Amino acid sequence: MYIYDPTIILLIPAIILGIWAQARVSRSFRKYSKVPSGTGMTGAQAARRVLDRNGLTDVGIETIPGRLTDHYDPRAKVLRLSAAVAENASLAAVGVATHEAGHALQDKDGYMPMRIRHTLVPVANLGSQLLWPLVIGGFFMGWGILLQIGIVLYGAAVLFHIVTLPVEFNASSRALASLTSEGILVPDEVKGARKVLSAAAMTYVASTLAAILTLVRLILLSRR
Repeated sequence: MYIYDPTIILLIPAIILGIWAQARVSRSFRKYSKVPSGTGMTGAQAARRVLDRNGLTDVGIETIPGRLTDHYDPRAKVLRLSAAVAENASLAAVGVATHEAGHALQDKDGYMPMRIRHTLVPVANLGSQLLWPLVIGGFFMGWGILLQIGIVLYGAAVLFHIVTLPVEFNASSRALASLTSEGILVPDEVKGARKVLSAAAMTYVASTLAAILTLVRLILLSRR
């Protein structure tokens, strides 16, 4: 009954947007991974320059396995870059690496949306993990209170997704500014890096839309 409920159509726009966003980021990264930067800087070298020029010499850079697994760890003060980003001197690699450096700059500046997102991590993870057990228990065992608890907890996960948007867009803005100001890329090259980061940003928009529509669907189902 839950699986075939008509409210499932609410998720169709998010699914379509998600598929399109993933295809776009893969296509953009693949295209601009073949375009070398004029300076010959690798992603790791570009990120290092941005960090050092902003007084973040204590922030380390590590190479990790995987594809597009790049992230900044604010607890360890470390940029973790995939090999495809850290070791390549392409527009895509430099763009992604400096984007992650942008998160380190946010951390240094005490960027409020980033602080809020970091605070929400534990409860957002809990809400995502417990959502379906609580929903299933609520529907099949007839315990409406479980469904209500699941909705409240998942609401925190939705808030996490919403707060993530300004964090990611701001990190990209910082990255693009640094690429020019630090002489990492010339203006024509920045256009390629911008396309990669814009495509990546759409994946966050798609996941946020999916989270919001899932929450709306759960609320509608809880009223039945």
